Amino acid sequence: MKELSIFVDESGDFGDYNSKYAPQYIFSLVFHEQEFNIEDNIKKFNTEMANLGYFNHVVHTLPLIRREYVYCNLSPNERRTIFTKLFYFAKNAPIQYRNFVIERKEYKTEDELKARAAVLLERFINEHYEYFSSFDRVVLYYDNGQKQLASVLQESLGKTIVSYERKLEVSQGKYKLLQVADMLCTLELLQIKSDANSLSESEIKVFHSKRDLKKEFLKKIKCKEFL
Repeated sequence: MKELSIFVDESGDFGDYNSKYAPQYIFSLVFHEQEFNIEDNIKKFNTEMANLGYFNHVVHTLPLIRREYVYCNLSPNERRTIFTKLFYFAKNAPIQYRNFVIERKEYKTEDELKARAAVLLERFINEHYEYFSSFDRVVLYYDNGQKQLASVLQESLGKTIVSYERKLEVSQGKYKLLQVADMLCTLELLQIKSDANSLSESEIKVFHSKRDLKKEFLKKIKCKEFL
């Protein structure tokens, strides 16, 4: 049986539009064809994280960059090292991804945002319908962090993919590719901020410079993008 797994995470929310907070809504889809095993990639990543003193750790990239929670006592280079381990796990694994960006100023209400997210997702799937229809089974992995996005995903995938089903009891601790989806949302946000010359002090400290961010991370991950 040919199976495709889709892992999803998001940045932003469905609340009232605020130009200073989350001006973009971003959601990322990570695609993994199950015929390509990633167990060795996972083992390597787990070993590298254990060598840093993190066992069964879930990497949350925005708190990592901002030095929040368990990362509050880490130096910028220590935080960059953790980010880099997750980044190269993603880059070396046999996966693809697609990011979707919605400008909140254009879709200010919850209903408008949900409608726009559905349009983008369904358009993408229909453009690549031959690919998605080649699988006997398509399984969605989403931790239900936002009920509105969960609704969009279920309705849109159910409408466009005949073989679609949703995996229950999903968490970032259980599925590493959900952590990758989180990281991809963060990288998309960093791309937007870099283009606008609005990177924060914490972001500059972790990634050293706008040029280094682009060279070492933003450009290198593009090889995994599902076009």
